[in-house]
Amino acid sequence: MKIIALILSFVLSSQACSKRESINITSSSQKLYFNGKIYTVDTNQPWAEAMIIQGNSIVFIGSNSEARNILENGSEEIDLEGKLVLPGFHDVHMHPMEVGSTSTTFTLNENEVDINNYLPVIKQASQSNPGNDWLIGFGHSINTLLEAQESPLKLLDETVSNRPVIIMEHTSHSMWVNSKALELAGFKDASENPTGGILMKDNGKLNGILIDNAGDIVFQIAQKSLANSNNEYDGMVSYVLPELAQNGITSVSDARTYWKRDQHKVWQQLAEDGRLTARFNLGLWAYPEANDNEQIASLKSLFSNDKNSLLKINQIKLYSDGITHNTTAALHSDYHVDFFNQSSNNGLNYFSEDRIKKYVQELETIGFDFHIHAIGNRGIHEALNAIEKGSLLQNRHRLTHVEMVDANDINRFKQLNVTADAQVAGDFTQPHHWQENAELVGSSLANNLIPIKSFSDAGVRLTLSSDWNVSTLNPFVGIQNAITRNPQNISLEEAIKAYTINGAYTMRQETEVGSLEKGKLADFIVLDKDIFSIPKSQISQTKVIRTIFNGKEIYKK
Repeated sequence: MKIIALILSFVLSSQACSKRESINITSSSQKLYFNGKIYTVDTNQPWAEAMIIQGNSIVFIGSNSEARNILENGSEEIDLEGKLVLPGFHDVHMHPMEVGSTSTTFTLNENEVDINNYLPVIKQASQSNPGNDWLIGFGHSINTLLEAQESPLKLLDETVSNRPVIIMEHTSHSMWVNSKALELAGFKDASENPTGGILMKDNGKLNGILIDNAGDIVFQIAQKSLANSNNEYDGMVSYVLPELAQNGITSVSDARTYWKRDQHKVWQQLAEDGRLTARFNLGLWAYPEANDNEQIASLKSLFSNDKNSLLKINQIKLYSDGITHNTTAALHSDYHVDFFNQSSNNGLNYFSEDRIKKYVQELETIGFDFHIHAIGNRGIHEALNAIEKGSLLQNRHRLTHVEMVDANDINRFKQLNVTADAQVAGDFTQPHHWQENAELVGSSLANNLIPIKSFSDAGVRLTLSSDWNVSTLNPFVGIQNAITRNPQNISLEEAIKAYTINGAYTMRQETEVGSLEKGKLADFIVLDKDIFSIPKSQISQTKVIRTIFNGKEIYKK
């Protein structure tokens, strides 16, 4: 097997540059891309017809005639045939390795309202996967479990009793588990809630529903038992990287790298093998239940910011709060329903304001930027407070999701140089769905979800991202939604900027990519439609027909 692996490694390395070579291409040959409609996202020169690429760099951008006057003899010429060209997209919040290495063996219907209809699917999955130590599923509805007449734990135990079972809700913020899973996690009826999570109980007895970090603790135990770095590596190469290229995404921030499971080492192997076809920044996951001093020391040791590498480990991902629909997003006010019978009913904190402040103080001087999940108005307010009190205000922190934001806090984003990272590709974020949250949070909070226009009007730096696979990674869906979600909509130019140069800023690479300018690296895409001229309602149907990354064509339709 070692001989086969060595042969395969040699073949793969002969097909791809090393990480350093992938940055520093020394070839002197030129390529002319001409007769295009090039939107540069450069305010000094917004439009062009032609680009000359030498190696991996843009050496000219301007008119067709000017390009031909300086083009070297024998250069390759690519006729863009009037197609629209944009910089490569940045998606600064997604979960690529989690998508590529999924270990789920079955999927439930999120729209199912009767818990009993889940049970035959689970039983069949158990029978079909007899060799798995854990049975891992996906897709239950938290509301269906909460409304069940019998204990979800009892029903799951009766369905599968011989091994642990864990089923993730599509948002990952609740888990349905059986007794075997609870036993392996050390959770008992008398157990206290872990930091950032809730052990749901009926009359003092665990009922099999784990909320937020309580569920994630068990899920990480399950994943660690099944850990297979080859699966993660292969999933990236065979599925994730081609999907990114096909969607024109050339830069990504991984929004949760589970370093205790050595995911960062898989990323490093991909980089060393020259397999990466996008620029990646990893957001190391800050485990809520960890000892702070020990965790901070470990995070410091993992920092890596080699400018010559496509892979950088220079961000920290942590959660301020939970999510809205299971009432764990942190609010200033109480929820209008009470699912958990806890001492308070205004959401929860994975990390308190003081803990976030401590992590910011300790880690930003190393060079880390923070990527903070914050959904409720209290969670957002506390995260901004922590940055204001703990930061030197020289870093590039961002809050992601930003769903319910107090008007007084919107201006603070700009004052603190905090980027607002929004996801609007999911249909549930669109205005016609807003009222669905009114029964939980009241109409005033529900009816202004993800206020991207308010951010834009206040001069706040805005990025748009997917949270793939919670929502589609297709940037054109996000762009269409961003410009049509009145009253919280933005212009097409602003949406493109949010997916390009603003994302580049948060990844600390705006001087290299994010716009098409002389001297920058050649990351760009060619589209089948001119999104500036077609009806707004058709933008989501746009396809990428070429993706050029680092001067090389990595996708062609």
